[in-house]
Amino acid sequence: MGEDILIGIIAKASGVATAARKAVNVARGKTRVVCGAWKKMPIEIKDLLREAILIGGVGIRLVDKPFIYIDKNYVRMFGGIRQALEAVKYLYDRVKAVQVRGEFKDITEEALEALRYGADIIMVDTGNIKDLERVCKTLEKAGLRNNVQIAFGGNVKIEQVPEIAEKGADIVDIGKEIIDAPLLDLKLDVLRE
Repeated sequence: MGEDILIGIIAKASGVATAARKAVNVARGKTRVVCGAWKKMPIEIKDLLREAILIGGVGIRLVDKPFIYIDKNYVRMFGGIRQALEAVKYLYDRVKAVQVRGEFKDITEEALEALRYGADIIMVDTGNIKDLERVCKTLEKAGLRNNVQIAFGGNVKIEQVPEIAEKGADIVDIGKEIIDAPLLDLKLDVLRE
């Protein structure tokens, strides 16, 4: 039972927590690291993964306040950034986060539109650091950079975190590199005395 149950629980959780801690260490306090990928895992291990991520020092949500996350699917269903944000404008007590991917307009135009219609967080969800850089520069040039938090995600590797922070991300979402971290190498050997 120790081998079947205990090692599996410790090994997976420890691997995830170790990867999370590594991400926090390379961030050096210059950006907030989060991992929302635990939500896509089987229900049987969600609690285990969520706890391991937190133990590693990584957030499990973009922000700790109540928020609305308008991902690409909502943007598509409502027909654009403006329409999606207008659909939730009555939720004045919630932080509004919206994904921009450059699907309806240039990604910089989507970011400006998101700000115009009430976004508090813009999630550049392309995995392309050049998109992040363009969005940050556009908002700076428009004098709007201090009005919003910018998050970045999309197959982010832990070693990319310092560059992503340098390019202007306030929040970095790392999925696979944390959730799919290798197991801690444990084994159970019964010894004769």
